[in-house]
Amino acid sequence: MFVNYDKLRRDLIGIAIEGPSSGTLSGHAIGEPFDKLVSKCIKEQFPKNTFRQFEYLNFLFSKNKDAITTEARYKLFNSPTIMFLLSRGKSATEQWSPENLFQEKQNDTADILVTKDDRFELIDVKTRNLSKNAQPPNIISAYKLAQTCAKMIDNQDFELFDIVYFQIDWEQENNFLICKDTSMASLFLSNPSELYINWAAAMQIQFHVNELNQDYKGNKEEWSRHYLKHFTDEARNRSNMMINKFVKPFEKYIY
Repeated sequence: MFVNYDKLRRDLIGIAIEGPSSGTLSGHAIGEPFDKLVSKCIKEQFPKNTFRQFEYLNFLFSKNKDAITTEARYKLFNSPTIMFLLSRGKSATEQWSPENLFQEKQNDTADILVTKDDRFELIDVKTRNLSKNAQPPNIISAYKLAQTCAKMIDNQDFELFDIVYFQIDWEQENNFLICKDTSMASLFLSNPSELYINWAAAMQIQFHVNELNQDYKGNKEEWSRHYLKHFTDEARNRSNMMINKFVKPFEKYIY
């Protein structure tokens, strides 16, 4: 990993940001200002290598203006897996131009990316209100992660990127939100068989970053295969449950 997370932690603990004018202390209203703060601190470590995801796409396409078709622009990525994780859809990619730049989207894979020597560190920022006992946040689509693992195996893309989650724990003091602590976890150091998939919440993997185990000893190919085993087992169990509950009781009524 490129980022010095110990330094990032030192830079952030005790920092205060002004509470949102809406008074909403959850969701995007809180996540965005802390996310931008983390981005600013990482950019101080890597001023020329730190991007928002949409900024990187604009940068990549802008320096390769001869690539004007969707296929040509997709080939600018250094691997099919990176393309899958970072690119926009075919229509949006085709319509990109210096006059029609990409804007940030909430469903981008990474809030922040650091790229160096054709490798990527994809960083997703999460926040936690210490005054509430909230359920773990949505992290990433379990299906998207399964697709990513399959592409990693197909293309042997195991050393090109890391996926990191960075959590800010905050408390409100008067009109300010104070960063009290931070946590960092690498997805590929977690135990894939223990990742919780909330099928009722758009198949999202959910966890608090500070609670994610980091004791996996295998390499990324082994991680990918173990995760795909976990995902398919969970999907099969879910499918069997749906059939037993919603199909079999009613089959006798069908002519």
